[in-house]
Amino acid sequence: MPDATARDVGEFGLIDAVVERLGTSASVLVGPGDDAAVVLAPDGRVVATTDVLVEGVHFRLDWSRAYDVGRKAAAASLADVAAMGGTATSLLVGLAAPPDVPVSWATELADGLRDEGEVVGAVVVGGDTVTSDRVVVSVTALGDLGGRPPVLRSGAQPGDRVVLAGRLGWSAAGLALLQHQQATGGGVSIDVLVRAHLQPTPPYALGPELAALGATAMCDVSDGLVADLGHLARASGVHIDVESRRFAREPLLGRAGRVVGVHPLDFVLTGGEDHALVATVPSGVALPDGVTRIGLVRPGKGVRVVGWKPSSTGWDHFG
Repeated sequence: MPDATARDVGEFGLIDAVVERLGTSASVLVGPGDDAAVVLAPDGRVVATTDVLVEGVHFRLDWSRAYDVGRKAAAASLADVAAMGGTATSLLVGLAAPPDVPVSWATELADGLRDEGEVVGAVVVGGDTVTSDRVVVSVTALGDLGGRPPVLRSGAQPGDRVVLAGRLGWSAAGLALLQHQQATGGGVSIDVLVRAHLQPTPPYALGPELAALGATAMCDVSDGLVADLGHLARASGVHIDVESRRFAREPLLGRAGRVVGVHPLDFVLTGGEDHALVATVPSGVALPDGVTRIGLVRPGKGVRVVGWKPSSTGWDHFG
């Protein structure tokens, strides 16, 4: 029997099917089913952020399962909360889709959203559905600062070290491999890199940990390290040197680079959507496991990569 579609079950039937897949949390006072959700704000402040993923721009349905899209959409917003030094508590989701989208696709999307939220203890508390000629997923994440001040992009000081939490270049390499396979009809598939593009794994816990250690500025790497450090340097009124020698050679990135004709450092420096965290910390702070130094903050403005000339600065939706 063919899978029921959104047209078959209607808007509220689709919502009911999605809500059945979602969990709950003690921080949620009113969940899905009313005009709005009500959630606790433990320290009186709420971190809020929104990301929009569009079919054909952020994901392709012939490459990504609905579950992949759900995890990727949630990760983009959850990483932003971590980059402020917070921990996400809840998610609001907007779904635009064609009327013939299978109900099973929407419920699988909900599974991905739920499972990525569970990594940090966040739950989906509400949202909206509308018809569209393509799939669009919008995720708003709300988070808690745990009594700490937010870590902004504007606090870096000359003398601070630039540090990285998480991995860079894996998502870009995975995307390049998928594009290469499409163009050539074959080629080498490195599953772990493709999976990193379809389902990024941000280092959520290290955002609050770096905040507690006194990070002066922080952001997540969504558009490329050079581009995102450029935003941080501009907001702080400083210059940042990125030391290319501090990036360890990753054999998988090297292998992918040979297949698609890209130097692995270009994946690392300009590739987006890994949602690693980059921060500045005062000199002398002991770095936790999973965090490495990659550069130095100096007086001036702009970003320089020492020892390498990147092929681009990163992603710009309107560039």
